[in-house]
Amino acid sequence: MEITFMGTGTSQGVPVVGCKCQVCKSKLSKNKRTRSSLWIRHNSQNILIDTATELRLQSLREDLNSLAAILFTHFHADHVGGLDDIRIFNQRQKEAIPCYANSITMKELKVMYSYIFEKTNMGDGKPRLIANTVEEQSFNLFGLLIEPIPVYHGKLPILGYKFNNIAYITDCSLITNDSLQKLYNLDLLILGVLRYRVHPTHFNVNEALDLIKELKPERTLFTHISHELDHNLLNRELPPRVALAYDGLSISF
Repeated sequence: MEITFMGTGTSQGVPVVGCKCQVCKSKLSKNKRTRSSLWIRHNSQNILIDTATELRLQSLREDLNSLAAILFTHFHADHVGGLDDIRIFNQRQKEAIPCYANSITMKELKVMYSYIFEKTNMGDGKPRLIANTVEEQSFNLFGLLIEPIPVYHGKLPILGYKFNNIAYITDCSLITNDSLQKLYNLDLLILGVLRYRVHPTHFNVNEALDLIKELKPERTLFTHISHELDHNLLNRELPPRVALAYDGLSISF
């Protein structure tokens, strides 16, 4: 199995439009962050977690040329804004693509993208999806066991996902005890970490480090990173086996 970080940025991306801060003006490629998404390759099948706003550009950059399934964490625009760009995969593969989300997210997607889920005269001019609602029950995709992990994004219940002792938890500010029990001693924890300052709906750096001390993953990578965090500066401050991910980072297992 291999995973690739399609994007590692927060909702505004990095650089932020009009911002002149040190990170936004940085020449370092690892400080250039498109909206967050993860590509999982397993048994020659491609699975995306979220369809980020820059999905088309991310797919061109990473040469993603087929798509077998989509896992949605939640319905916020930076995580679903590229959904229309899956049309090319439908057209090439000549089939609908299954997608998975909790009931709140699926309901919102059907409002935000009503033309996808309702009958229209658009033909192949719209994406074709097979909607699957999931909450906590594990399911199998192409021989890979996927376990939804309910977490909270502020007051909004969203999903992280666990697979092959790897967990992807982004846009999170609270993990209940039931979900925490599923996240101990991971091989890899991918965790959304927004900034140094406290935020009402996201973990900050100190909150993330406290969580890592409790969960004891073998390795942790931060994603969903704002322009307040410089890649090299923060990496020098982090403990061993903890680091920032970056767009295009690929890891094989």
